[in-house]
Amino acid sequence: MDNQSINQYGFDSAYAPAITLNQYITRTFGWMFLGLMATFGVAATLYFTGLVRYLFMEPAVLYVLTGLELVVVIVLSTRILKQSVAVTRGLFFIYSILNGMVFSAYFLLFDLANLIVIFGLTALFFGGFALYGRFTKVDLSGLRPLLVGGLIFLIIAGLLSLFINLSAFERMICMVGILVFLCFTAYDTQKIKSNYQYFSGDAAMLQKASIFSALQLYLDFINLFLYLLRFLGKSRR
Repeated sequence: MDNQSINQYGFDSAYAPAITLNQYITRTFGWMFLGLMATFGVAATLYFTGLVRYLFMEPAVLYVLTGLELVVVIVLSTRILKQSVAVTRGLFFIYSILNGMVFSAYFLLFDLANLIVIFGLTALFFGGFALYGRFTKVDLSGLRPLLVGGLIFLIIAGLLSLFINLSAFERMICMVGILVFLCFTAYDTQKIKSNYQYFSGDAAMLQKASIFSALQLYLDFINLFLYLLRFLGKSRR
């Protein structure tokens, strides 16, 4: 998010009195937590009701859901300057629900106990790096080029895997993915403090920046979970 370009716009909001940095960070993680609960709530509901099997009877459904997720993220990120706080929150939860529908397929692919263990491990790792990002005095902005490079590597590997068998490199790719999203967790957590300081005079933008940060942390958690699942999970035979 480019703070300089955002600053040229003005916003109005009947926001509550100014909050402290700790309160702001807590609320941001609170939104992330609610998004995760919506995702796993939808996924679990579809699985335990048996609806997941009907949902994915048509393989094209997965591509449609993935496409819708991409559209929501693009709209949320590109129109965050103009859209209201309510719309920003709504888009965040729409994405969480769509992702929950996609995630329901993992309940068919992996044992429930395995998913729970990996989820707990993800929460442990995520929490540790989030705490580091919150309290470290080191400026993590210098990590951005490396993180972007790692992300590009993962995207290219994912695309190549559609055409080439990369199973021999699976563990290496997963380890890169785990490292990248752990570092993203610390980096994005530190950015919350920067947003708080920069937008403290703009109540509406402060709230929207909180939701956007929650989305970034949500994606960090989800991707970390997926790479740990690929690295440690045992699929059903």
